[in-house]
Amino acid sequence: MSDFHQNGCFTNFHNLTRRPVEELEQELITFSKRRKMGLILPSLFSELEGPALKHIIDELTQVPYLEEIVIGLDRANRDQFLYAKEFFSRLPQRHRILWNDGPRLQEIDAKLKKEGLSPLEAGKGRNVWFCMGYTLASDRTDCVALHDCDILTYDRSLLARLIYPVANPTFQYVFCKGYYSRIANNKLNGRVCRLLVTPLLRALEMVYGKHDFLSYLSNFRYALSGEFAMRTRVLNGIKIPGDWGLEIGILSEIYRNYSPKRSCQIDILDHYDHKHQPLANEDGTGGLKRMSNDIILSLLRKLATLGVHVTSDSFRILKAAYYRNALDMIDVYQHDAQMNGLYFDQHNEEAAVELFTQCILDAGQSFIERPNDQPFIPSWSRIESAFPDLFQEIYDAVEEDNLGNV
Repeated sequence: MSDFHQNGCFTNFHNLTRRPVEELEQELITFSKRRKMGLILPSLFSELEGPALKHIIDELTQVPYLEEIVIGLDRANRDQFLYAKEFFSRLPQRHRILWNDGPRLQEIDAKLKKEGLSPLEAGKGRNVWFCMGYTLASDRTDCVALHDCDILTYDRSLLARLIYPVANPTFQYVFCKGYYSRIANNKLNGRVCRLLVTPLLRALEMVYGKHDFLSYLSNFRYALSGEFAMRTRVLNGIKIPGDWGLEIGILSEIYRNYSPKRSCQIDILDHYDHKHQPLANEDGTGGLKRMSNDIILSLLRKLATLGVHVTSDSFRILKAAYYRNALDMIDVYQHDAQMNGLYFDQHNEEAAVELFTQCILDAGQSFIERPNDQPFIPSWSRIESAFPDLFQEIYDAVEEDNLGNV
C-alpha cells in the first residue's frame, strides 16, 4: 500500500520505503535481548506435502531472532508425525511439534473433556489453542507471531514486519494484525472479506446502530487475515472460537481486553496467495459456506454480549441491507479491477454474494435456536485454575513426543 492514511482508531503501519528485511532483522536481534520472540505455525499434515510449507521453512531457516517455533500438527498418524519431525528438523531455531492426534496430547484432551473444558471440535481453532497452551507452558517468549502454512508467496520479511510492532520495547502495542493485497493470477481474491465481512459490518450498523466494536472491526484492512502477533501474556486471558470464526473471535477478545490504542495493523506483503476454498463442497457443505456461517455467528454472538438486541425479526432486514451493500461493493471492485487491468467475473462475484446472503439467514436461525451454545474455548487462565499442573503435563508430553518416544 502506497498511502500513509491513519484512521484514528488504531495505528496503521505502512510499507512506505520497502526497507530491506536485513535491516529489520538487525533491529529485531537487538529487541530480542529484551523481548524474546516466538512463532506459532498451525498445520495440517497435508500441508507438508504441498508447495507452500517447504518454501516457508526455507525462509524460516534464515530468520536469526526467533527463540522458539511451535508447530501444531493435525491429522497425522504415527508415521506421519515421524515424517514431520524430519521435515522440520532443518530449522536451526528451537522448535517443537505438537502431535495433536498422538496418544499423549489426546490423553490430556480427554482429561479436559471430562470437565467440559476441551475444544468441542477439531480444526484450526483447536490447533492454535493447544499451541498457545504450549507456548505459555514453555515460557520462553515475550511476544509471539502466528501465520498460516499455505502461503504460496511467503518471504521472511512478512514475519519480520508482523512481529516488529509488538517486539519493539519502545512501542506500546500488545497486538498486531497483518494486511496485504489479495491478488493472484491477474484477479482479485479474498471473497469472504471483500464480499461478506465488509458489507456485513456496514449492514450491521444500519440495522443495529453505530457501535464502537463494529467501527473497530471495520478499520482493519483485512480482518480475516491469519497473520497476527501479540505479547505472550495476552494468550493467557483470551477465549478463542474453535471454528472458522477464529480471526474475528481473536479481534473481539483483543477489543474486550485492551484499549484500541494497544492494537495496530501492518502491511506485511505486496501480494498474498494461498490455497483457495470452493464456495461449497459437492454435498453443499463446507468450503466458504461453512466459513461464512461461522464468521456471521461469531459477530452475532459478540454483539449480543455487548448488549445489542439481536432478534429473529431483524435477520430478514439484515439480509436485505447486506445484499444491497454487497451488490454495491461488487460495482466498486469491478471498477477497481478494470482500472488495474485485472480480470473480473461478475457472475461468480454475485453467486458468492447470493450464497453469503443465505448464510446470514442460516446463521441467524442457528443463533436463535441454540442460545446456550458456548462457541469459545476456555481461556488458559481458567484451565490453569482447574488443573494447576496441566502446563507441565503439556510441556512434558510434547517433549516426550519430540524425543521420538512414540
